[in-house]
Formats: sequence, C-alpha cells, structure tokens
Amino acid sequence: MKKNITLEKNIHFPVLLTEVENLCSNIQKGDFLDCTFGGGGYSLHLLKKTSSRIDAVDRDKNIKYLADEIKKKFPKRFRFFIQKFSQIGETFKDKKFDAIIFDLGLSSYQLKDLSRGFSFKSKDKLSMDMGLSDLNLIEVINSIDEKNLKLILKVFGEEKEASIIAKNIIKRRAIDNILNTRDLVEIIKKSKKKNFKNKIDVCTKTFQALRMFINQEVSELLIGLVEATKLLKVGGKILVISFHSIEDKIVKYFFKNFSFDKPNSSRYLPKNNQKNNILFSKFNKIIKPSPSEIKKNPPSRSAKLRYAIRCKNNFEFPNEFIESFKKYTNLENIYAKK
Repeated sequence: MKKNITLEKNIHFPVLLTEVENLCSNIQKGDFLDCTFGGGGYSLHLLKKTSSRIDAVDRDKNIKYLADEIKKKFPKRFRFFIQKFSQIGETFKDKKFDAIIFDLGLSSYQLKDLSRGFSFKSKDKLSMDMGLSDLNLIEVINSIDEKNLKLILKVFGEEKEASIIAKNIIKRRAIDNILNTRDLVEIIKKSKKKNFKNKIDVCTKTFQALRMFINQEVSELLIGLVEATKLLKVGGKILVISFHSIEDKIVKYFFKNFSFDKPNSSRYLPKNNQKNNILFSKFNKIIKPSPSEIKKNPPSRSAKLRYAIRCKNNFEFPNEFIESFKKYTNLENIYAKK
C-alpha cells in the first residue's frame, strides 16, 4: 500500500504516545523493541526523542517501505524485521532490551487499504491477512462447518447473534462461494437485528472474530508476551496496548499472576513473592486515553495500556498462563476443510 503515504504525511496516530513516552522517560540511551511497527509511530518518536537504538518487527510486508524511510534517517539506530512477534525469541536471542512495546490490533494503513479486506467498505476479495498467515479466509468461510463457524464468531467476536450469522453464511455459500467482502457484509447485515442506538457497525464483531482466527492472534499474543519477557533486562518494562476484551484479559492475567504485586486472597496468607515463577516486580492498572486524545483520534477510545517491570528472578516458562487460554488456542487449531 505504498501509494502517496510517507512519513511526512503519516495518517497513523500512535495511541497513548504521551503515556508510553512518560513510562520510558528514564531510558534515554537504551535498547527498545517495537513488536508491532505498524505505521512506525512509536519507533520514529523514540528515535527523535532519545538516543536509543530501536529494533522493530511486523508481520506485514506492505509497510516495509515506511521502515526503509526511517532506516535512511537513522541508519545506525534502527533495524526492521518482517516477522511475527512470536518469533522474536529466536531473532534476538543474544540481546536484552530496556523496553518492549506491543500496540495490538490494526493500523490505519491496513484499514484504509481496501484491498486488504479489513474495512466494511471494501468490495475486494476476502482476505484480512495481517501478513505471514497460514490460513486463507476465502477457503475458511467456504469450507468450515456451521458449528465451528458459530464458535469462532461467538468466542473471538463475542457476537450474540453468531448462530444466525453462521447459519446464513452456510446458506449463502450453498448457492455460490462467498468471495468478496461486500457479500459477507450483506449476509451479516441481513442477519443482525436492527438497533438504531448502537453506534458500532453491525459487522464489527464478525470481522474481528474472523480476523483473529485467520491470523491466529491469541496464540501470537500468548507466545509473544512470553518471548518478550525472556528478552527484558532486569528492571526493563513491557508495555502492551490492547483494543478488545480478549487481548486485555490475556495481558492482565499474565502481568497479574506472575508479579510480586499479585494480591493475596487473604491477608493472613504468606506473600506471593514466595512463588518460584514470578517474572515481574510490578504491574499497573489500566491506563486509558485522555478525553483530548479521544477527541483528536476517536478510534483510541477503546485502547487500554498495561505495563509490567521485569524482576531479577530467572525465567521459568509460565505453563499456567498458556493453559489458561486453551479455550482460544484450541479453537484456533480447527482445520477449516471439513
């Protein structure tokens, strides 16, 4: 999606940028890892405001030209890798970072490129591939059985009318394959009850569910958080900005249950810092965008920022964390060709 978009005409608004900068204000000459490069907002800002080195990764090859522009400006302090953030452990196995940042969800570049199929306005073929995905949405939507399709919409999209939407998709594809975004939008709109008070587009939850499934977003986040924790220096911070409840639930669970700050169920019990696999010395409550930021950038209204600080304990793989979200990862592993 190169077109006429440049860094100077950047249409991507980095969410909670001031808050991220404040949390990292003590790092003026360190090492950052931007796990979701997107429009390059965080990387570019940190390069301008500090003397730090930035490594950035993104699974979307279409935004490499933006990374190339930053590389020209900061050749000695910036590197970019096209990969999923579940792969960072191998790429950076010999390096430690002062701060690691995740800005989850879609960038405005992906939404505005209608050929990608993320927008309800698109008339192009079904895709929603964020990059390096093993699944094809056209194949999935035209082959998966009704029961599993309903589960995907209900679990990943939290869609209350998942049953009727799934049923109507099955009916429609029996007549002819569903190949483009416009056809999917029509099916969803015909399936949903009219609610004129609801400001959210009726397609939002179905699109979210299918995008999460195609891109295996839950597995990516689970593995990405674990791998990022391995790469943190003692005292290093991991910052995660999420945009929907499943993402935030995962981040909250990880930070809360593997931190010294984890509250005890009773004040009479010994402190939780006796637990062996504690990974963080501290975690925070949600930080949300200010009213002025929401006014300037309305999509930021659903953003939630959480961070945790790495403690000096040796890393122990948090099996409990992975097991706690098997409901989602098992669903991601459904083979579409039924």
